[in-house]
Amino acid sequence: MMSQPDNFNEERYFGEFRRKVKAAEVLSASMERLLLSLRFTGKVSVVMQNGRVLKSGYEEGYFRQRDSAGVDDEAAQNL
Repeated sequence: MMSQPDNFNEERYFGEFRRKVKAAEVLSASMERLLLSLRFTGKVSVVMQNGRVLKSGYEEGYFRQRDSAGVDDEAAQNL
């Protein structure tokens, strides 16, 4: 059975973890800018085990054609 302080710490750590995931702090800002500039629409994944990165990789969706300028270009330029 967990004591009250242990349970509080676990909830606090999990809350911080959720905040970082929600804030996209699992990726660096430079990586996000790079993916935006490339118009990458695939998946980027990171597998953690015992607090360490076990595996990371990506699955390509597709890269948009250069001639289809639009909202994404403006968003990438504003970063």
